[in-house]
Amino acid sequence: MQITAAVTRELRAPLEFATLELGELRPNEVRVRLVATGVCHTDALVRDGVLPGSLPIVLGHEGAGVVEEIGAEVTTVGVGDHVVLGFTSCGVCERCRGGHPAYCVDFPALNFGGARPDGTTSLSHNGTAVASHFFGQSSFATHANVTERSVARVPESVPLELLGPLGCGITTGAGTVLNVLKPSAGSSIVIFGTGAVGNSALLAAIVARCSTIIMVDVVPKRLELARELGATHVINSLAEDAVARVRQITGLGASYAMDTTGRPGVFRQMVDALAPQGFAALVGAAAPGTEASIDIGAFLVNSPTITAVIEGDAVPQTFIPYLVDLYEQGRFPFDRLLKTYPFSEINQAFADSEAGETIKPVVVF
Repeated sequence: MQITAAVTRELRAPLEFATLELGELRPNEVRVRLVATGVCHTDALVRDGVLPGSLPIVLGHEGAGVVEEIGAEVTTVGVGDHVVLGFTSCGVCERCRGGHPAYCVDFPALNFGGARPDGTTSLSHNGTAVASHFFGQSSFATHANVTERSVARVPESVPLELLGPLGCGITTGAGTVLNVLKPSAGSSIVIFGTGAVGNSALLAAIVARCSTIIMVDVVPKRLELARELGATHVINSLAEDAVARVRQITGLGASYAMDTTGRPGVFRQMVDALAPQGFAALVGAAAPGTEASIDIGAFLVNSPTITAVIEGDAVPQTFIPYLVDLYEQGRFPFDRLLKTYPFSEINQAFADSEAGETIKPVVVF
């Protein structure tokens, strides 16, 4: 069938709209009519060549839509179901079977390879292959053939126009807090970065009943929103020493910390802002080869635990519906982070995100 897609043909160039041919459905795939899809920083990193990707390619990995057809082997969703699309995984390796599909041994190839495991793509233009299955989906298109393990069924009570970002950015922030850091009630947490991931972590920290939630950024407008969302303290790190301020607020430092930026200087601030035996997580992506320093003497004395987290260490089929349930209860108002754009304005959505004007762009078909 013919579809309309936004195609990345050149590095660091605007996406181009094209009519593509969407091929036949494989037995383990689901055909989804996209209603909306989030625009994520990872899409920009691939577009700009910071992360690997085959060109030309249809990016997009925060899709939400309606199932139109299922392959013969698909059992978890049916025609007409509302779904959110997340990352994909093999389902059979030790990590997948252990409930940690974000650490699948084939994660890089399945999510960034631009093709199915057998090397075929589902998209073509005038007979020439176009890379597909980005994060198992390639959702910058009106329709997509999606691997079943990328699909999470969601209730029809919440508009699909809101739900796409649960496929990656929102899940990354919330999952890092709820699935990995698991802060105790009454504890303190500092989150560096107030984008979609950082603010989702803030909302999750409220769910976890943290009593001190400190948000750090350099954009006053974003810090004000973080305060409105429930941050107990905000720090503009251009105006004051973030580490000193965290210690002033908490006494010994924060019990938990999170860096959503991937910047070496911010990573160092995250480590230095921890209390003794604190627990911190890096979720921000950086170019391969990026390094950060640590004061080994202070590290030994404080003995913190530092980890990195991919996709919130979540199982999409269970965690995404959980976040939807929290939203319907009024406990996870992630919709306040979103701004919608027509699909025709997808390049503007990228530009507004990069300029800090929009926290989480969502393009609507």
